[in-house]
Amino acid sequence: MNWRSPAVAALVVLQASLLAGCASGLFSGKKTNEVDAAKPAASAPERAVYALDVQAPKELRALLVDYLDLSRFQNAPETDSITPAELDRLVAAAPAQARGLLETEGYFNADVQVSRALTDSGTPLLRVHVAPGPRAIVEAITLDATGELRKGVDASERAAVDELASLRRQWALSAGKPFRQVAWNDAKNTTIARLRAEGYPSAAWSITSAQVDALNNTVRLHVVADSGPLFHVGEIRIDGLQRYDEQSVRRLANFRVGEPYSEKVLLDFQERLQKVGLFEGSVVEIDPNPDTAAAAPVLVHLKELPLQTATVGVGYSANTGPRLTLEHLHRRVFGTRWMAKNKFELGPSLKSWQGDLTSHPLAGLYRNLIGGSAERLRSADQLRTSWSARVGRTQDTPRIERLYYAELAHSRLETAAGTNSSDAVSGNYHWIWRDVDSVLLPTKGVTLATQVALGLAHGRQITEDGITEGRGPFTRAWGRLTWYRPLGGSWYATTRVEAGQIFARDRVPVPDTLLFRAGGDESVRGYAYRTLGPVIDGVVTSGRVLMTGSAELARPIAPKWPAYWWAMFVDAGDAANRWGDLRPALGYGVGFRWRSPVGPLRIDWAYGQRVHKMRLHLSVGISF
Repeated sequence: MNWRSPAVAALVVLQASLLAGCASGLFSGKKTNEVDAAKPAASAPERAVYALDVQAPKELRALLVDYLDLSRFQNAPETDSITPAELDRLVAAAPAQARGLLETEGYFNADVQVSRALTDSGTPLLRVHVAPGPRAIVEAITLDATGELRKGVDASERAAVDELASLRRQWALSAGKPFRQVAWNDAKNTTIARLRAEGYPSAAWSITSAQVDALNNTVRLHVVADSGPLFHVGEIRIDGLQRYDEQSVRRLANFRVGEPYSEKVLLDFQERLQKVGLFEGSVVEIDPNPDTAAAAPVLVHLKELPLQTATVGVGYSANTGPRLTLEHLHRRVFGTRWMAKNKFELGPSLKSWQGDLTSHPLAGLYRNLIGGSAERLRSADQLRTSWSARVGRTQDTPRIERLYYAELAHSRLETAAGTNSSDAVSGNYHWIWRDVDSVLLPTKGVTLATQVALGLAHGRQITEDGITEGRGPFTRAWGRLTWYRPLGGSWYATTRVEAGQIFARDRVPVPDTLLFRAGGDESVRGYAYRTLGPVIDGVVTSGRVLMTGSAELARPIAPKWPAYWWAMFVDAGDAANRWGDLRPALGYGVGFRWRSPVGPLRIDWAYGQRVHKMRLHLSVGISF
């Protein structure tokens, strides 16, 4: 046997140890547990207690305090605390670790020193001194593509050339900007997401390079995206349908098989599915398999709403006061492709019913409509009773809503000066156009709403000459323009202009529901609902012309509460029978906004200059 072999030597040592242990247990005259008890208990390792002072510019100090091991172990629980020996190793490693953290912020020539001292109480004090030096600047960026996008560019295809140019133009970390790892990652992620959304869902980076010149504090960026194939939409595959038919779903698709894929097209389809009122949830996506890129299946996952729902609500409106509401919806009445909706509202000022029978989606995103309403409204010491019946069509596209219908209407207005009573038949067209960053919570863009009606009316009305009877044709026009604009510094502006006019001879008794008044939440704040209009014998009546305007400035209350805003505003407006008689009333005040996921909640405290009173206004949602 070779005694010099390391393995043999180790075996001998192990055997000797075992024999020694046995002898100790057999011949010592003590039990094993007695021997163990006689041994002194092992002392717990000493815990390193120290203070830390990081001396660096404010934004860099926060980074180091959050991620340096010296900082993290300082506040660790006692079970995870370190020993003095481990602390020495952390001190030695701290400069390199700090420089690595600073490089993520673009500082490649930082000088980091760690020194030791004592606090007044004698606790060890570790000071991390940081001189970051100049931050590196992006010197140049090269962005290119391979795959089908590159083939299209080489073939001078307009769509491909524009796409690559758009990616380069919108690259966030451009030349001249400070280099930061977070900004570098964001730029890459945003660009590849944009490429995937614009027809290339299998796109991926093939090259991402950041070449650092530490001597000159510059960085050169080079990225190449492999676009993969250009996808075209194929057949629609639907799952989750039990109660409703596929045709109602397919008619909401605003694209044809074979069109180039776009994420926006699918998101618009998904939004229309959500708004149609048949589904609780919907997800529309494309199969990203490159093998099916020429006709990629569009996958539609649906979760249906029940056939019927009923809702009871209790609420309060600053315009009409407290209310109790009951709403019932049948999504396939009598087994047909029609939805029936009835809503009842009961309150001391307003009692109403509104019913609509609406078809499931038709070709071109149209829906047929049959509707009616009845209302009893008390406001400004007046009582108005009215009813209407209508039949028409509606269309809802991503940016435009259309509604056109024929209507039969009746209105009766009882005032201290007398009673108006009128009936009318009319043809109506409503049009809404939106170009905003968010339909629920807009901060940038424009909306325009218009209404036009042509009709024939007869009945009696209160005029300055008393109660007169008549009949004749009329035209009604109304419009509202709203402009949203961010001003910088977290300030946002909203301005609104509204105007309307009835074109008819004075003796034509147009129904009160088609005339105009001002005042209230969505009109002139600081005044009660429908209290601004022409005054006859001391009684406010409805007018034939309307003009209101509003300007508002708002901003978040604090950066840590971005959903809560405060606002200040000024409104002005009035209704009259002639433009020359218009005397705008002024209202102004301050407000609170909660930008909730379902729309803004607004609380406004406004002063009406004409009435010399303050008034509280509550409203929910955006009016278009």
